[in-house]
Amino acid sequence: MTQAIQKTLRDSAGMRWTALLLLALAMFCSYIFMDILSPIKDLMQETRGWDSTAFGTMQGSEVFLNVFVFFLIFAGIILDKMGVRFTAVLSAAVMLVGAVVKWYAVSESFMGTGLETWFTNNLNYIPVFDELGVSPFYEGMPASAKFAACGFMIFGCGCEMAGITVSRGIVKWFKGREMALAMGSEMALARLGVATCMIFSPFFAKLGGNISVSRSVAFGVVLMCIALIMTIVYFFMDKKLDSQTGEAEEKDDPFKISDLGQILTSSGFWLVALLCVLYYSAIFPFQKYAVNMLQCNLTLTEPAYDSFWASSSVTIIQYVIMLLVAGFGFASNFQKQKGRQYGMLAVSIVVLVTYCYMGYMRQSAESIFAVFPLLAVLITPILGSYVDHKGKAATMLILGSLLLIACHLTFAFILPLFKESAVGGIIIAYATILVLGSSFSLVPASLWPSVPKLVDAKVIGSAYALIFWIQNIGLWLFPLLIGKVLDSTNPGVTDPTKFDYTAPLIMLASLGVAALLLGFILKAVDKKKGIGLEEPNIKE
Repeated sequence: MTQAIQKTLRDSAGMRWTALLLLALAMFCSYIFMDILSPIKDLMQETRGWDSTAFGTMQGSEVFLNVFVFFLIFAGIILDKMGVRFTAVLSAAVMLVGAVVKWYAVSESFMGTGLETWFTNNLNYIPVFDELGVSPFYEGMPASAKFAACGFMIFGCGCEMAGITVSRGIVKWFKGREMALAMGSEMALARLGVATCMIFSPFFAKLGGNISVSRSVAFGVVLMCIALIMTIVYFFMDKKLDSQTGEAEEKDDPFKISDLGQILTSSGFWLVALLCVLYYSAIFPFQKYAVNMLQCNLTLTEPAYDSFWASSSVTIIQYVIMLLVAGFGFASNFQKQKGRQYGMLAVSIVVLVTYCYMGYMRQSAESIFAVFPLLAVLITPILGSYVDHKGKAATMLILGSLLLIACHLTFAFILPLFKESAVGGIIIAYATILVLGSSFSLVPASLWPSVPKLVDAKVIGSAYALIFWIQNIGLWLFPLLIGKVLDSTNPGVTDPTKFDYTAPLIMLASLGVAALLLGFILKAVDKKKGIGLEEPNIKE
């Protein structure tokens, strides 16, 4: 038979990478909104009266419904029943609704309204949740923070739904092809959202010399509109693919209660799950306070108002330079010729130094912390490939925990010693942030591929759902704890740039110590039971 084989959209490299780009851009936008208030914590205290407890409670509310109302499980059921494309659009729509609510809560339009009065007088006591000490509100919490927390809860439901949907979409379009590269690329682009947020959130809040925190959130709302458009375009691409293949949407087995017994009796599962919650709790909540921590531990002098370094154009230039760092660094991993690989890597390093110099000249804590994901973007493909071909996943978990401990202790004890040194303090800050970013790559690159080695193949989906749920507990708890610890250890401090962050940073370092101990235990269990965590994923 000489009849030509009909090609589908995913047989075209351009089409499947376009599908990936649509999904990745949606996650990129969601990552920006996730931390949209993090670099302007000081402005939230000055303009809206949010102390650290209010700020931390609002930030932790993002995953409240996922943890305590089990929406994370419901999201998996929705995905299983309705498929990728419907759930992708639904998740983007839910995120947009939550983003709009949060924007209105921090806007000037909310101030003085009957709605503000209602939030001031209500939600001060939530039965059961208050008794358990897990209420997302408290008496005395600013009304704007309460309403913003409601919006952030809605956003968090959509964001978690989007995360599992994007992973499923990548599997659908790249199964049997460049799946690892596709997942790594999506993760890299999403993490750039953190840096984008750090640069542009303060930019919009201070635009024109008039402080308006609602402008930053409005910027995020616009991005969520773009995310919704991306998912709608993906909807039609995905529908076209199904019409070509004649297949129903690919679905995993749904989460089953009966799976719990098999999963929860696995010691390896519990070690990985606890490692996950400890490690991510020391990273993501820290991101929400990192800019303010730098403001408190560095001597930063704003450049003259009419200078180039204070202009709006320098922000755009620095962001373009940041994209060049990420682009050249990421691309260097996939060059077959050593000369081109090292050349791109060298360009990336030179451009990174240029970026750091501009951050120093701008005297901006936000642009300093924005380097956090850049090294992660550079080395994540390297580490993933190493685990695939060489193994040593448990060892990499231990190394990642050691770096995490060292970084948080450096922020706590060494960085404050250089507060009077304008150059030395910033150099230490840059170096520590970059190393922390590299540890952020070590753990995910080794942790997630280890799960299939710990549980039976038929319950992998359920295992991941449980791990995500356990992880969300930490992402809810620790932003709140950091805020409470800050307020309790800084009594009477009203200047948001004068906080002592020693106690919260020690708390985060202690999470790294616990993760380190679990890493050694996991390695011992692996050696005793022959789980294969130290073995390569790809057998030569």
